[in-house]
Amino acid sequence: MSDVISFDDFLAVDVRVGTIIAADDFPEARKPAYKLQIDFGDEIGVKKSSAQITHHYSRDELVGRQVMAVVNFPPRQIGPVMSEVLTLGVPDEAGEVVLLSPSKGVPNGGRLY
Repeated sequence: MSDVISFDDFLAVDVRVGTIIAADDFPEARKPAYKLQIDFGDEIGVKKSSAQITHHYSRDELVGRQVMAVVNFPPRQIGPVMSEVLTLGVPDEAGEVVLLSPSKGVPNGGRLY
């Protein structure tokens, strides 16, 4: 377990829901990954992300899927891609990423609380 944080520390991390609108192969990545475009609604817009999720997900099944992502980290250069958000997931038994998603459809841009 990590160190105990305050509620204000939690509030500083802006986790939002968005819908994947494009998923492309990312052959330049060191580990198998996709380049994602995620729509977070009018306030935030469409953001790019790189995600190592090729084990459980095909590109076709990702488009239209809602995911959770941290939207207030600074952009990070990953090879030739500037990743603007951190798409969230948890490891399965083998350490492969399983995406975090709302259990029902919700408006894009909704904040985790």
